Amino acid sequence: MIRYLARRLLGAVGVLIAVAAVTFLIFHVMPADPAQAACGKNCSTERLEAVRQYMGLDQPLPVQFGTFLTGIFAGRTLGTGQYAVDCGFPCLGYSYAYSEPVWDLLVARLPVSVSLALGAAALWLLLGLTSGVIAALRKDSLTDRTLMVGAVTAASMPVYFTAGLLILLFIKTLEVLPYPGYVPFAEGPLDWAGNLLLPWCALAFLYAAMYTRQSRTAMIETMSEPYIRTARAKGLPERTVVLKHGLRAGLTPILTIFGMDLAGLLAGAVITEQIFGLPGVGQFFHKALTTGDQPVVLGVTLLAASFIVVANLLVDLLYAVVDPRVRY
Repeated sequence: MIRYLARRLLGAVGVLIAVAAVTFLIFHVMPADPAQAACGKNCSTERLEAVRQYMGLDQPLPVQFGTFLTGIFAGRTLGTGQYAVDCGFPCLGYSYAYSEPVWDLLVARLPVSVSLALGAAALWLLLGLTSGVIAALRKDSLTDRTLMVGAVTAASMPVYFTAGLLILLFIKTLEVLPYPGYVPFAEGPLDWAGNLLLPWCALAFLYAAMYTRQSRTAMIETMSEPYIRTARAKGLPERTVVLKHGLRAGLTPILTIFGMDLAGLLAGAVITEQIFGLPGVGQFFHKALTTGDQPVVLGVTLLAASFIVVANLLVDLLYAVVDPRVRY
């Protein structure tokens, strides 16, 4: 196991370096000039050249990338002279628009995206698995068909449509919920949950529909396995057969997509955060794209890649916990 973890961690580092290299190259071969974006429209030639030197853009591209990687692991100093700025570990660069280190800006917005992702994930996992298992156990019945029609309908409705309906119904018409904002959990768990309830539901509605179909298919396949018939022949209660023997083995493909979906949302749900005005990483990323704030775009890309790599590793480890056949 230790050797396996060591290999996976080394591979994860290699993947992140490759993602950083590709992203870094893309943004430095684009026509947009980072120095011009940082300097502004009415920037003289002398001032523009000074900004380029300050940002290190006058250096060869391999040197710039090496400096960027070194900063991630050891921090670095941005600029020279009296205007030098210390960027501590992990240094992902310096935002042109906010004049702050990218990592500090991300840390300030991560709690919003993490709260949104974890709450929505708990909802869609509960609803999706429950509906999928019920549909599988009542295959071809009216319940099964009703749940599948509902899942297909929900899966065809994009998040912005569902979010608009929820806002219209619960905020504008019934007036039972406030317009969502973000309240830190430490300031009041009820206010925190109440403000995030509609964004959670908007995301969970779409994802739960997909998980219902996935879990139904997995459970139907698992419940037809010989070891399930053996468990029933031994006289085990049906609840034990379904939950302990069927559901655990059927969770393997669900774990894979769950890890990827959750990792993607942890790096920001752009549409949901934009609609509900949540100051998370997704909204931050969208603003950086529109303003050409390349260090922020690069930082968010690396953050998203890190979440996905870590999620892949955790999912592989959880396989052995969920499905005993993996251990053997």
